[in-house]
Amino acid sequence: MILLRRELGDVLREQRQAQGRTLREVSASASVSLGYLSEVERGEKEASSELLASICGALNLPLSQVLSHVSDRVAESEAVNAPVALPVTRISGRLVSASAA
Repeated sequence: MILLRRELGDVLREQRQAQGRTLREVSASASVSLGYLSEVERGEKEASSELLASICGALNLPLSQVLSHVSDRVAESEAVNAPVALPVTRISGRLVSASAA
């Protein structure tokens, strides 16, 4: 199952690390406790819209860009987990299908 909070946390962590910044630096800049930011990055806590805006501000990233990255990750996850349609044919009037199992 895709959890939005995990995808969001992964994106926030990746962006922070790409900037070479520590949790301590970003938490201080965002005025959020280090422990809470860590939980958000690990997908253990749901960030409110206000908190998310504050974290994005601390990372100097537009909220829309972060949400776009999250949306892309969710779409990729959905594509990987999508059921695969198997061919169905008729042999001697009977339907025969392949099994992926």
